[in-house]
Amino acid sequence: MLYELIAIVRPGSLHEVREIARNAGVQVLRSGGVVRGYTNWGTFRLPKPTTKHQARYTEGQHFIMRFDAAGPVQSAVRRTLGLDPRMIRFSVVKLGDKLEEIKDVEGKVEWNNVRNLSESI
Repeated sequence: MLYELIAIVRPGSLHEVREIARNAGVQVLRSGGVVRGYTNWGTFRLPKPTTKHQARYTEGQHFIMRFDAAGPVQSAVRRTLGLDPRMIRFSVVKLGDKLEEIKDVEGKVEWNNVRNLSESI
């Protein structure tokens, strides 16, 4: 099954983002899954201030990881990320489970791939 992990890490060091993404990827690989790709979107303001682990955040580092794995593997990744104090928020979305649905999905996720309003008029 193909999953997409969308994660927001506390702002600060890019090293922390890489370490969290690497740990999630290693967990997928050790369980027999495949990591299709990572995309770091950088730091953005959060829609509303969020409190996590007794700290208040207004912005965070966003990254996306696409991976193929079994259902219990994504549950283990969610459990691991939930225990990490550097994580602000994350979500794992199932993109598909049949080969016909997921064969053309790329590993990289482009940010703001929409044309400008002036180009579409």
